[in-house]
Amino acid sequence: MPYPIPLPPVLPAPADAQRWWRAFPGDLDQAGAARRFTSALLAGCPELDEVLLAVDELVVNALRHTKSGQPGGTFTVEITRWDGAVAICVGDEGGPSEPAVAEAAEDAESGRGLRTVSLLASSWGWFGNDRSRTVAALFSAASLRGAAA
Repeated sequence: MPYPIPLPPVLPAPADAQRWWRAFPGDLDQAGAARRFTSALLAGCPELDEVLLAVDELVVNALRHTKSGQPGGTFTVEITRWDGAVAICVGDEGGPSEPAVAEAAEDAESGRGLRTVSLLASSWGWFGNDRSRTVAALFSAASLRGAAA
């Protein structure tokens, strides 16, 4: 399994790409609000289910593993869409560890989020530090056709 390469702060989207951004309170119930935000923006997108699953996994990770999930914390979701591609970015308030695909035991109740994202997206990565970090996933037309197969 390839390891993610940290992404540059700006994803390589064309100038005419559609881009939306929203901040959310750092409460676990806001994962549903982030999915609804994404769903409304990408209505009719054939890869919507895969993107929504990735948004959910990245938001839950931000809330469980970073300062975003502590009282008063926040996180952001950015959606960028252009011909044949969708990029999602979840910004958090940083934490003590770096995002990485982990091996989860068969009976583990968690630990598969980034593995799921890595299997659905054509690429994923992160940049930042212990005070602020962004985890992003890119869905291209080619990867979306493969996920649907």
